[in-house]
Amino acid sequence: MARRSHLSPRERDREGTLVRIMGFMKHFRSRSKLRDKEKDLHQQHFFPAVYTGPDRISRLPEKVLRLIFQNVCPHSTDETYESSESSIVSDGCMLCDLRDLANCSKTRRQWYPIASGLLYHSIRIDAVHYCELEEIFSEKRRRKSRNHEAVDTPTARLQLLCRTVRDNQYCASAVQFLKLPYMTRETSKADLARTVSVLPNLLYVDLPEGFFTGDPSCHTLRQELQVRCPHIRKMKYEAGAEQSLELLLQRHWQDLQILEISKLRVEPTILRQVLASLPVIRNLTISDMPWLESSIFQSNQMIPEFPALHTLTLNRAPGITADGLVQYLSRSDTRGSLRILKLKECSGIPVSTLHSVLWAASHLVELSIIAQVANSLPLEPIPPLQSISLKTLHFEITSISSNQHSLYPPALSYYNYLTNSLMSNSLPALRELYVRDPDFPESLTLAPPIVPFADSPQHAPRGFHQQLEVFSKGLDELEWVYTSVMPSEGPGRRGSMSGGRPLSAYTASKGLGAHWGGEARKSVVVGNGFGGFLAVPADDERPRTAGSLSGGGSRGSWVPGHASREHRGSKADLWR
Repeated sequence: MARRSHLSPRERDREGTLVRIMGFMKHFRSRSKLRDKEKDLHQQHFFPAVYTGPDRISRLPEKVLRLIFQNVCPHSTDETYESSESSIVSDGCMLCDLRDLANCSKTRRQWYPIASGLLYHSIRIDAVHYCELEEIFSEKRRRKSRNHEAVDTPTARLQLLCRTVRDNQYCASAVQFLKLPYMTRETSKADLARTVSVLPNLLYVDLPEGFFTGDPSCHTLRQELQVRCPHIRKMKYEAGAEQSLELLLQRHWQDLQILEISKLRVEPTILRQVLASLPVIRNLTISDMPWLESSIFQSNQMIPEFPALHTLTLNRAPGITADGLVQYLSRSDTRGSLRILKLKECSGIPVSTLHSVLWAASHLVELSIIAQVANSLPLEPIPPLQSISLKTLHFEITSISSNQHSLYPPALSYYNYLTNSLMSNSLPALRELYVRDPDFPESLTLAPPIVPFADSPQHAPRGFHQQLEVFSKGLDELEWVYTSVMPSEGPGRRGSMSGGRPLSAYTASKGLGAHWGGEARKSVVVGNGFGGFLAVPADDERPRTAGSLSGGGSRGSWVPGHASREHRGSKADLWR
């Protein structure tokens, strides 16, 4: 105090100010230390120590890593021979998935061979991101292109891919599938030719339309593909590519499995020779070739036989008849190999003759017939469709116009014929059925004609006994409506059930059209014990059998909740 008393007032004020500043700094340091202690305590409780034990990730087998990477980038497993527009395998963003898989290949040395193999196995170049990043990137490209020419992004990606596979032989040998946007393959033919020229194991590539019609602008691309890519599995030839088709006689693309020919004008002898030169062909599609007749299937000692196929598709080929197909299926090798037969607008093979083809194709598992009819089926009895191997049936018959002498559309008789074939249990292996009649699933609720009880021991119960999935669609619908029908397990009294209560449900999640309003519509279909079904109406109505609604076995139109609809059947249609 004595020393302080000798200080001048100015010196005492300066000393007081210094003391206050030091006290403030001390308080600040104490608060900083307190925050550091709280931070250390927070890290201690909420952030555990880093694992320092053995590396478990390095012990994952290659099979598990491959499965993980396949889920990271689902389209890397796409091995379909379909175009880029038809082979989208997921709802995500393909470009983002590709970026994630590329990052995985750079994470660990152990992961690189597996991830890079998937990265280049099935390549897909997309024009845009299918996520919010596309808006961000498009804005950046717009800003950069104010003073420069706009960049074609897919073409730039194809050029980068070309540079990569030409510099890296390992990546080039891994490429088996290459899929491009439509405009890219149409405008970048030179870049595409340089790319495929170094892909020796390529199985499928999206090609421009001119490649299939013999366009001279695709000559270089065709030469590179024939010389450098001998393992191509799918090819198509259209009008103008007759000479290119004949080049197959020079043993190009001996691994071709899928061949599509359309609107060609070639001699039947040359066509037979070309088909015989492809040793592993499995799938043949013939479209818009009216000159082609059933004689193409005839045996001739001078030319090779028509090849045995797994899948045969005929589109608008009126010269091919049912007798010609039966003759083709009379050979043991063709009868045993044909599994899928598709007929579209083939006037030479009407539905009335389809039973003979189905009977001859003893190993057929899928049949598709698509036709527009102007007249009903003939009045003569027709044998039902019979097959013990058929599992999927596309019976898509539509009416061109209603007959002036009938109140019903011509297609109705065809669906009555199909119902009769099902109820006679002639298709015991059938599991999936596609029809273009929205009322067809409800027609299955109609019971067949009831025989007298006195004669019942002499008659076997009618109806099918397997679970059947019916997909129906009308002319004004865009999506298939799914119905699952499970009949009763065995015979019994009308309306009785055994072993539970089988159901049939119309559900919105299976593909209802927009006219349903997005809500699920359910109807109950139970077996009646006589091979038919018991239709259960709405909750406020009394259950009645289908026979009591329509007055017999003819096709009616009663729908649950709409019992007053106009009757659609007729006694003249009973035999169908």
